[in-house]
Amino acid sequence: MPVAIITGASKGLGAALAAALARRGWDLVLDARTGPVLEEAARGLDGYGTKVVALAGDVTDAGHRAELVAAAWDLGGLDLLVHNASALGAEPLVPLAELTLEGLRTALETNVVAALGLVQEALPLLREAAFGAVVAVSSDAAVEAYRTWGGYGASKAALDQVAAVLAVEEPGLRVWAVDPGDLRTDLYAAAVPGDDSGRPEPSTVVPGFLRLLDERLPSGRYSAPSLIPGPAAADGEVAR
Repeated sequence: MPVAIITGASKGLGAALAAALARRGWDLVLDARTGPVLEEAARGLDGYGTKVVALAGDVTDAGHRAELVAAAWDLGGLDLLVHNASALGAEPLVPLAELTLEGLRTALETNVVAALGLVQEALPLLREAAFGAVVAVSSDAAVEAYRTWGGYGASKAALDQVAAVLAVEEPGLRVWAVDPGDLRTDLYAAAVPGDDSGRPEPSTVVPGFLRLLDERLPSGRYSAPSLIPGPAAADGEVAR
């Protein structure tokens, strides 16, 4: 069975990706900060007959990152690492003039430093996999200037660059930075409270992530909606 680590997997996109991989027979190591919610999400995967290890913790903690990789090793190795855990830096989002430096540090620590730390911990297993891959969940805020999204966007831009350089340094792996597009998630609700404009569910973009795995597309930056044939791709940006 292939094995994946997915961070931020208790809800939203992380949970949707976990369900899709479980349906395909993947064994999973799932992370999130809130234990009861993570355990409930893991129980929801029982029917697929795969092994699911749910480890509550914070990806900014080096000990927790080591625990995640050790769990993957116990399952037989690691084929895919998905860094989906994210921090906004301020809830709700605020203009840069009002963003505390501590808030910016929080976003950078979770979105960039922890992501690199987990990659470093996981690299020995990923290099041994027949098809080792890393997915860094990005954002259009990494490449577009949106009011109040400066701190979060800066952290995701840094994550994109980490992914791009990792792809050059580890040519045996696939390394994808993936913008999932605007989705109906708790993260967005915390960022912009009261914005109830229609956004798709995270599950709608999962086929784009699966296409990366199925076709082993080249390392790079992609928009998940643009990877889905048909109407779902209409508003998606081209891979870049």
